[in-house]
Amino acid sequence: MKNALLLAGTAGALVPALAAAAEPASTVELPGVVVTARIESAPAFDLPASLDVVDLQADSARPRTDVSEVLSGIPGLLARDRQNRAQDTQLSIRGFGARSTFGVRGVRLYADGIPATAPDGQGQVSHFALAAGDRIEVMRGPFSALYGNSSGGVVQLWSADGTPEPSLDLRATAGRHGHLAGSARLRGTAAGTGYNLSASVLDSDGYRDHSEARRTWLNARLHRDLDGGGRIELVGNHFDAPDAQDPLGLTRAQMLENPRQATAVAHDYDTRKSVRQDQLGLHWRQPLDGGWNLRASGWAGQREVVQYLAVPPAPQANPLHSGGVIDLDGGYGGADARVAWQDGSGRFELTAGTSVERQRQERRGHENFLVADGVQRLGVRGALRRDELNTVRSFDQYLQAWWRLAPRWALQAGARHSQLRFEADDRYTTAANPDDSGSVRYSAFTPVAGVVFSPSTDLRLYLSAGRGFETPTFNELSYRADGGAGLAFDLQPARSDNLELGMKWRADGGASVEAALFRVDTDDELAVASNSGGRSSFRNVGSARREGAEVSARVPLSPAWSLQLAATWLDARFNDAFGTVAAGSAIPGVARRQGWARLKWQGQAWEAALEGLALGAVPVNDAGTESAPGHGLLHLEAARSWNAGSDGRVRAFARIDNLLDRQYAGSVIVNESNGRYYEPGPGRGLLLGLELRR
Repeated sequence: MKNALLLAGTAGALVPALAAAAEPASTVELPGVVVTARIESAPAFDLPASLDVVDLQADSARPRTDVSEVLSGIPGLLARDRQNRAQDTQLSIRGFGARSTFGVRGVRLYADGIPATAPDGQGQVSHFALAAGDRIEVMRGPFSALYGNSSGGVVQLWSADGTPEPSLDLRATAGRHGHLAGSARLRGTAAGTGYNLSASVLDSDGYRDHSEARRTWLNARLHRDLDGGGRIELVGNHFDAPDAQDPLGLTRAQMLENPRQATAVAHDYDTRKSVRQDQLGLHWRQPLDGGWNLRASGWAGQREVVQYLAVPPAPQANPLHSGGVIDLDGGYGGADARVAWQDGSGRFELTAGTSVERQRQERRGHENFLVADGVQRLGVRGALRRDELNTVRSFDQYLQAWWRLAPRWALQAGARHSQLRFEADDRYTTAANPDDSGSVRYSAFTPVAGVVFSPSTDLRLYLSAGRGFETPTFNELSYRADGGAGLAFDLQPARSDNLELGMKWRADGGASVEAALFRVDTDDELAVASNSGGRSSFRNVGSARREGAEVSARVPLSPAWSLQLAATWLDARFNDAFGTVAAGSAIPGVARRQGWARLKWQGQAWEAALEGLALGAVPVNDAGTESAPGHGLLHLEAARSWNAGSDGRVRAFARIDNLLDRQYAGSVIVNESNGRYYEPGPGRGLLLGLELRR
């Protein structure tokens, strides 16, 4: 914990320095209620949790086509653009989710209140419509457990409300490697109904060979205020990403030789992935007499995925093999209802609720080759090898309370009970491939509590503790580690005890420091057993520990200059030996050290910023025999604004990424069986953009 204590000491030293720096700056409004906390009686500053808000309405010199662009600077969170649009952003919080080779696991995701994480714990952020966004809220630490399964952290995107008068935002960016992106957003109010309509598109040749992609987002949010302070909201979302090419990972030697290359098998099998998703959600809230408040939500959606893998024909000769083409087609839906009560003095709040979710997925597997007239064609859909109907149902109940015990003391506590049932109906059986149908149930009770002490109006100290759990996802159950037939129903949920000690300090001038020490002990840790050709199997590997420290600061240096800082130290290790892995080995996919800084100058019409990122070495396999080297990157931005009429503005911007043209691994594929662990990050590149707001 030496590094953790050093970071904590740094945070303490920053407070008096920032207090002096903050004095000449003008007064700013402190952040208010964070919806993710589900507490309305107190702002995020007064709660015993690590909470951050990313303002998506602020000016930016990024394309805003990937959520990794906007999540920089949040300590404890690592979001990496894989330069591979066939796979989702790699997202982990305090080491949770680091094992994921595709999609997001271990972290709960939401878009406008609609879960982007399925009840089994598998999530994705690719459909997040950033063009429509108002803000992203991030929660870390014990209170994430109140969101249920796979709550190592919570990330929520919220779209902006409609405006009283019509407003239009247009944005376009162009850059190297054929990058072209554009978005349009129209907001306003018509007949008492607010609206936010947005559309965006990305077209890219990709930094690496065989990585072309096109993505389209459509998003609509309508809201109408009701009598008595109530509101009803309707949210719709469409996402389409056809035939995104997958360059696969590289070995260390391949990455050093030519980081832009794709592996030969990526070309041979034309590895690619298509995703299409449509969803609709309805939210209603209504205050009642006596301090009561009702909320209810319902949602439904459809997601289709087709992925072509680089699995050779020879292994598919095994009658138990499920083929090299994954075809998923399924619907999902759910509902959440809760009631809250606040006393008249604002000293106590109680919330009780329940949620139910259902995921129904047709899972088919096909061979990725055809043989005709003695000629074998690779990378095409062949014979059927798997046909299952997979269903997950969850039923949860939760309770949460916040109580200001005394002028300087407040308590927050809660609990959630979760029940999940996984069912598989095998509809592909032969003499050599038996019926693999089956089911398994999981349940968990996850309590959490925290206390806050307020020594002064500007300072909060808090301690929180809780228990969380994470079931294997259906994708992780799909392949047994021993290669046998059927699903891996022997996998157990990972269960974690979470402890956090933190401080928050903010001044009227805008200066702020937040720091936290944390430790998470996990039993039945889930880890990758093998990963080859896009197929991953998993196993429970005993206990593990994640402990570390986080610190972030905002420093208003002068009316024109500001500085933001964030640093993370994270030690994540397996406590128990398993296989050839020794006890104490580092959990792969987790960087031990991470730092970020942004220095910005804001003039009347011009602005500029210098941004730096440093990331320590990242182990890529359980044995720790290889690691992606640590690296540091610099990025430079500049922008110029002009008035466009009485209420409009035009803004042109430019950004140079990787200013020093460093070669580095932007992300890793944990335990890739062929040693192709590395997904290289791009070299120096220029992005140009233009936006209109009126």
